[in-house]
Amino acid sequence: MPANGNLDDVAFDATLRAAAPYQTQRTEERKKVAFAIKKSDIQRKIRVKKAANLVLFAVDASWSMAVAERMNATKGAILSLLTDAYQRRDRVGLIVFQKNRATLILPPTNSVQLAQRALVDIPVGGKTPLSAGILMATEVLQREKYTHPDVEPLLIVLTDGAGNVAIGDQPPNEEAYQFARQIAKEEIRSIVINMEHESFDQGLACKLADEFNGLCMTLDELKAENLYHVVKKEMR
Repeated sequence: MPANGNLDDVAFDATLRAAAPYQTQRTEERKKVAFAIKKSDIQRKIRVKKAANLVLFAVDASWSMAVAERMNATKGAILSLLTDAYQRRDRVGLIVFQKNRATLILPPTNSVQLAQRALVDIPVGGKTPLSAGILMATEVLQREKYTHPDVEPLLIVLTDGAGNVAIGDQPPNEEAYQFARQIAKEEIRSIVINMEHESFDQGLACKLADEFNGLCMTLDELKAENLYHVVKKEMR
């Protein structure tokens, strides 16, 4: 782009191309130099660094009829994303929340082998500590932002939005909404995949997505390839 007086990072080839059409008009200047360049010709470089993607899954593993389906789809999507990112710097992580805690099953990685080992045995069952899962997601994303400032994070939360275990004194869902708003303030893109059956849906997953300032989606058929395509579409 035109330097406009900023000479910190001159693009010499672009400057020569900008000046070339005017050489026949600069006869006086060319009596002293072979090639006449004016300040208006000078171009500066625009440097663009490829940002890495971080896809962090936070999955509700509390007891439900669909928990096995949910986990299989998530595992498949994670491995597909890692395989796809083999030649890039994209990374994927997984948080599971169930009973009264959240667990970082897979710290952000770009290793398919590490993911395969970590995803073998995932705890399921119990209540839904939704706020614990979102709080852990906040902590992981903050660490990643500090260690990899160029990362483009994307948070995928698979839940019905019905938290029933709190960390503090607030009602479980209100506490979860508070943590979700913290992530929204950081302008982190989020998607909530609504896992509630259509017949029983109270709109809690979409309410959570609103607090994230993110998308709320329902997958008609929860399969690895469907979840994978949703994530790929939203990755930058």
